[in-house]
Amino acid sequence: SNGKSSTTRMIAAILERHGLATGTYTSPHLRSFAERIEVRERPVDGPVFAAAVERAARAARLVDRTLDEDDRVTQFEALTAAAYSELARSRVEVAVIEAGLGGRYDATNVIPSKVQVVTGVGLEHTRWLGPTIADIAAEKLAVVPDHGCLVTGELDPEAEAVAERVTAERHARRVRAPEKAEIPRRARGAFQRRNFALARTAAEAFLGELEAGAVQRAADEVEIPGRLQIVAERPLTIHDGAHNPAGVLALTEALPEVLGDRSPLVAVVAVLDDKDAAGMLRELGPACDQMIFTRTSHPRSLSPATLATLLRQLGGPPAEVVASARGAVERARELAGPDGAVLASGSIYLIAELVRDEGAARASAL
Repeated sequence: SNGKSSTTRMIAAILERHGLATGTYTSPHLRSFAERIEVRERPVDGPVFAAAVERAARAARLVDRTLDEDDRVTQFEALTAAAYSELARSRVEVAVIEAGLGGRYDATNVIPSKVQVVTGVGLEHTRWLGPTIADIAAEKLAVVPDHGCLVTGELDPEAEAVAERVTAERHARRVRAPEKAEIPRRARGAFQRRNFALARTAAEAFLGELEAGAVQRAADEVEIPGRLQIVAERPLTIHDGAHNPAGVLALTEALPEVLGDRSPLVAVVAVLDDKDAAGMLRELGPACDQMIFTRTSHPRSLSPATLATLLRQLGGPPAEVVASARGAVERARELAGPDGAVLASGSIYLIAELVRDEGAARASAL
């Protein structure tokens, strides 16, 4: 549920530094759709992406002729086809693929895989994946084939039981990332160090024994945009795309490591309407001195006034409402002052809106 994109990038970074030509497919994106497809740790160029999408679109039009309107190829399915087409055309030696939603029926789950990685299981997307941790785990773990190799970190007991059952039924190998490992990771936050431990374990399951220097270089050089990312100083300004209570909890646990003695902390928050906003504010509120609620251009962005009401009901810190995301950050910087800190979080779409220029925002919306 959390850490999928980070772990995908980390696995690719480790394999790349062991001499393998890698490709990745992740979602969502920050600046443009093209960054969802990377070859050798670099997003494909715009014209290359456009050509891949056009190949997929031609195929989708042919398929759509045979289907009822409700069964037409979705945008994510077309993008996944475009990604697989481009990774094949680029002749990558190994592709590291992030699942979109669940696993069993996800568009990504149409190619064979040697190693399957579960970063965690949380109560998210329950409308599609089921109401319990066990239900969601079963959907995610459906990607494990007969004689596969499942790599996980520590799982919720319900999810762990499903993992044990699935690997036994499918005669799959089970590999657990060590709980207390020396992690050569420059990224801040215990959650990113856990992600790196998982990535290293997955790379080792795929490749065999790893070279310590290559792992160190991967740790030093991998970039994870939008995850506990410092984008400015005075005031310290942090972007983090946490979008559920577990992600926000991991963020708040990591904040002291990043903030040091900076104070006050002013949070800029936007949340989509299908997320557990109350659960997120319950975790984030106590860590902040003040909050500013805003919205993104995403059609499912929750009303800032609704977020402010939720915070009052929870007894949180003082809050304001600012209509635009950029305006909210400017107001937060004023309140924080040069010695304070600003945190933008609650939705990856908020982070995307803050880092895009207007032209990229229009292109991404097409």
